[in-house]
Amino acid sequence: MDPTAREVLAGPPAVARRAAELMVEACASAAGKVAVCLSGGSTPKLLYELLATPRYAGRLPWDRIRWFWGDERFVPPDHPDSNYNMVRRSMLESAHARTSTVHAMATTGISPDESAAEYERMLQGYYGAPTLDASRPLFDVTLLGLGEDGHTASLFPGVAALSEARRWTAAVLGVKPEPRLTLTLPAINASRLVLILVTGTGKRPVLERLERGDDLPVAHVNPTNGRVVWLLDEAAAGH
Repeated sequence: MDPTAREVLAGPPAVARRAAELMVEACASAAGKVAVCLSGGSTPKLLYELLATPRYAGRLPWDRIRWFWGDERFVPPDHPDSNYNMVRRSMLESAHARTSTVHAMATTGISPDESAAEYERMLQGYYGAPTLDASRPLFDVTLLGLGEDGHTASLFPGVAALSEARRWTAAVLGVKPEPRLTLTLPAINASRLVLILVTGTGKRPVLERLERGDDLPVAHVNPTNGRVVWLLDEAAAGH
């Protein structure tokens, strides 16, 4: 299969359904432990709600899946803006996911830089090595979105974390009102399957910029040993 594919679907619910099918397929076919890296956003929320329904939950190997996050706002875990809180409320609680399988980013009692370093150590412990091996991906599935400025995860245009070649995680300060935590491109690109979910007319201009070849953060999502599937709705694609 083409390492980068693009599918256009009717709207956000259809994007969520297609993402659910691809996630279930990838998780069910993986051997041993399964690592899934999650994102925030309204369309992923629809996806998580679907995954918790009987139609999909019974097809996921919950005991083998470990849940990680691609980025997080540095707010308490019960805050309305917390990506972890959104996933917990929309999927993890209703699916009765075991606490030991959920690996959220720490956002209290620790500085953003300390939290990023701690999350990197945790990922390295899960992976079993301090450096990434191109032949052995870190994540089986990674979910990403696309900001109107071309950012993905919390890799915004111009931030130092974009050029990070060694670290797996980073704190991003001064771009948004609250600090952010994010995986870096080396960690994101260590994925077997990356699903980029893009919906709404507001995303059409940034997609056009990507088609023109503009150097935006999301353009650097290119798994070393995996594939990318863009799931767009008709409004974003301009259909």
